Amino acid sequence: MSELESQLEYYARALKAPRVGEGFRRLGEQARADGWSHEEYLAAVLSREVSEREASGATLRIKAARFPGFKTLEEFNYDHQPGADRTLIAHLGTSAYLQEAKNVILLGPPGTGKTHIAIGLGIKAAKTGHRVLFDTANGWVTRLQEAHSRGKLAAELTRLRRYSLLVVDEVGYVPFDQDAANLFFQLVSSRYEHASLILTSNLPFGRWGEVFGDPTIASAMIDRVVHHADVLSLKGTSYRLRGHKTLTSTTD
Repeated sequence: MSELESQLEYYARALKAPRVGEGFRRLGEQARADGWSHEEYLAAVLSREVSEREASGATLRIKAARFPGFKTLEEFNYDHQPGADRTLIAHLGTSAYLQEAKNVILLGPPGTGKTHIAIGLGIKAAKTGHRVLFDTANGWVTRLQEAHSRGKLAAELTRLRRYSLLVVDEVGYVPFDQDAANLFFQLVSSRYEHASLILTSNLPFGRWGEVFGDPTIASAMIDRVVHHADVLSLKGTSYRLRGHKTLTSTTD
């Protein structure tokens, strides 16, 4: 190994840029063969390092988001949801809405793909450098209840605002008592015009009063959620039950 190569490997270690140390020889050979300028060679070396770092960072952010599974927008079955707005979903996949602190609301019966799209959008956001956190509506309330019991609710809400995106799944599956509804309202209010939410619900907005036990709280929450939001309504039967026949039985 030449003295210059040793120096380059040392610099790569000092800069914590291992791909530079791994790739400068091969790229150097290619640069000489193809007649690259010094600037072109430097750009190629740095591009490889940045690309690998971004990929590694995205993997860590996806893991930290605690998604219940790995589902991508590209895998979404539009044949089962022909009415889904492909153009809007593709636009949301750019994660541009996060820069405007906009929300995304996915409404529809169980099994129609709401959670799939929510996870897919969350993964896209993580890949573009955003911090994301996923949980069910009940899971978020439990987190806030624990913080409240420790006298740390305000601090927890402030901490959560550092996430560009929170995904709230299954709003409406289990009704909230008044304390839980108030905590959920505080979560929504703390992010209003500051950071984004994705919410999925099996209930139309007109029935959210049943979930939160108070039409006034439900109305105030919907007002904040929808003010800056894209709303997608999914229809049809459960994708998970496709191909299954309804079984009936009779007894004497």
